[in-house]
Amino acid sequence: MILQSGFLLSYIKYGENDAVLHCFTEEDGFQTYFLKGIYSKKNKKKAFLLPLNKLNFSVSAGKSSGIQTISRFEIVEINDVYTDIKANTVIFFIADFLNQILRNENKNQIIFHTIDEFILELSRQNYRSHLILLIKILKIQGVAPLLGEGNYLDPETGTFSNVGTHHFFDSENSLLWKLILSSNDPYEIKIPQVLRKKFLDSLLIYYHYHITDFKTPNSLEIIQQIFE
Repeated sequence: MILQSGFLLSYIKYGENDAVLHCFTEEDGFQTYFLKGIYSKKNKKKAFLLPLNKLNFSVSAGKSSGIQTISRFEIVEINDVYTDIKANTVIFFIADFLNQILRNENKNQIIFHTIDEFILELSRQNYRSHLILLIKILKIQGVAPLLGEGNYLDPETGTFSNVGTHHFFDSENSLLWKLILSSNDPYEIKIPQVLRKKFLDSLLIYYHYHITDFKTPNSLEIIQQIFE
């Protein structure tokens, strides 16, 4: 048996009672697991299958190099974010986002602890925390913009200049990027409600330029509606 700790990113029901889980683990990065019997009538743990729930579990390797099977699992702690409609919407969006961009990520404790930090901020009702997390991920991946003297961020080159190249990257939005990138505590930066939709749009545009095969998450429309 191998002990693991990880965040649940997504899951798919398999057959009548089983499920396939995608997790980002502290020990091995992105992993896929088989979970037997989770949907059986007697199993009360299916309530644990919530996006970004932090789980401790034991796994056994499948035959040859096949998928690993979870033999037992427990939730690390009960989190209030799932009872807050805004926080819950953010959680679903970020889980959707991370499930896509971390699929080829091996062990990376910086990312793991960054997700932990994000959930803590969200539990404190910091409803701009997802915007900060997405920039933190860019920095960890080594594709964040380079700070410069210009007032406009060019999303394609990842540099600041004195000439705007994209309407979502006006001087106001570009300044927010610069403040977050240069801050030692970016979660403390205030992002006005009226700017959050545009700022999120600019983040997605940047990801399209710098993350291979990036696709806009299906949950985008829901999070945009919640924060209108």
